[in-house]
Amino acid sequence: MNGSRTSQVRWFLVCWLFVLSAVSYLDRVNISVAGPSIAGEYGLSNVQLGYVFSAMLIGYALFQTVGGRLADRFGPRRVLTAGVVWWGIFTAATALVPSTIRRALFLFIAIRFLLGAGEAVVYPSSNQFVARWIPAHERGIANGWIFAGVGAGAGLSPPLITYFMLHYGWRTSFWACAIIGLLAGVIWYLMARDEPAEHPWVSASEQATIRSGLPIETDLSTEDTGLVPWGVVFRSREVWAVTLSYFSFGYTAWIFFSWFFIYLAQVRGLNLKSSAFYAMLPPVAMSVGSLLGGAISDRLTKWHSPRLGRCGLAAFSIALAGIFIAFGSQVESARVASVVLAGGAGALYLAQSSFWSVSADIAGKASGSVSGFMNMGAQVGGAVTASLSPAIAARFGWTASFLVAAGLCLLGAAAWLMVDPTRTLMPRNPATPGAGKLLRRGSNRRQQED
Repeated sequence: MNGSRTSQVRWFLVCWLFVLSAVSYLDRVNISVAGPSIAGEYGLSNVQLGYVFSAMLIGYALFQTVGGRLADRFGPRRVLTAGVVWWGIFTAATALVPSTIRRALFLFIAIRFLLGAGEAVVYPSSNQFVARWIPAHERGIANGWIFAGVGAGAGLSPPLITYFMLHYGWRTSFWACAIIGLLAGVIWYLMARDEPAEHPWVSASEQATIRSGLPIETDLSTEDTGLVPWGVVFRSREVWAVTLSYFSFGYTAWIFFSWFFIYLAQVRGLNLKSSAFYAMLPPVAMSVGSLLGGAISDRLTKWHSPRLGRCGLAAFSIALAGIFIAFGSQVESARVASVVLAGGAGALYLAQSSFWSVSADIAGKASGSVSGFMNMGAQVGGAVTASLSPAIAARFGWTASFLVAAGLCLLGAAAWLMVDPTRTLMPRNPATPGAGKLLRRGSNRRQQED
């Protein structure tokens, strides 16, 4: 491509990561919409259905660090493509479970566990892409777009799956989801590259822009692979703080992904079409929150500091989400409650880009491993809520389930107060543009603390 003309390949690839993010959540959330039909056909209770939901999240959580390490080692292009093919196969396998089979519960649990294992690579790989392709001052909005796909996929699930269920049965919806995912994965493999320098469409000016905005270059003189030792990761206060906060985030988010549709239908008394409509509100709010939060985060970071732009915004947003959720769970009107709870989901996702921007900032080329470990915390939280929320609701009511999530939001907000986004896991290369200033700031703070 002509070097005199600035290309925008990085933003095209960010948009396709938005698509893959949406597809991944379409394949996760489809079972929560089809859940009542599956439960009726196979004689499953809500608690047993919760085990099926949790199985996907357990597989997803357990393979987060593995997925991140693979992305660091082999690059986001191949790893993400393999993941899309994998989860497409097991999405289709869900529809193949015979209605007459004995112990169908265990088969569904196994399939969903393997689906989760394949999906574990999606966001660590995306974060590895961000670390290699996106300048630091653009990472908030880039992550905002990627995670807006969460809301888009989760929001698309209720009307799409409901349409297939009403016209063709729930099994067809899983076949459709699998085909959509496989097509998206093929396009990603054809269009993406691991490094900007490898892509034939990246202009010299875009490559210069990317290089000038990568403030962290881990010193790899002793390790060419760029893999940060796990001991370094586990000694980081920042890693543990964002992981704890992301546990709270995941616990709260997965109430909406796993149970909100069923909550509206069974507890609030809405019919199938009304439940599908109002179940779209939280995912739509999540998409808007992701985009808005990413833009605000970048603006505040540029105007003041990463501590305010990344950490301050995240703490405020998660605390605000807790307030919305606590209030919305006690509103009498089903429709008003849906709107208020959706506001809580949107406020929660204002913080989404902060998690991934900070993990990329502090880890550099090892961002896949670190973000995978962090994301494991969120998925453990999701697995807990998928099974614990109906158990709490059965004993104390659904209001209590939402209040537990609201309390965890306050814990997640407090954890961000411990994060310093300028403290990196490995020494920066002073030759990197902008590295000296950030390194001195981080070193001075460490000396004061020591």
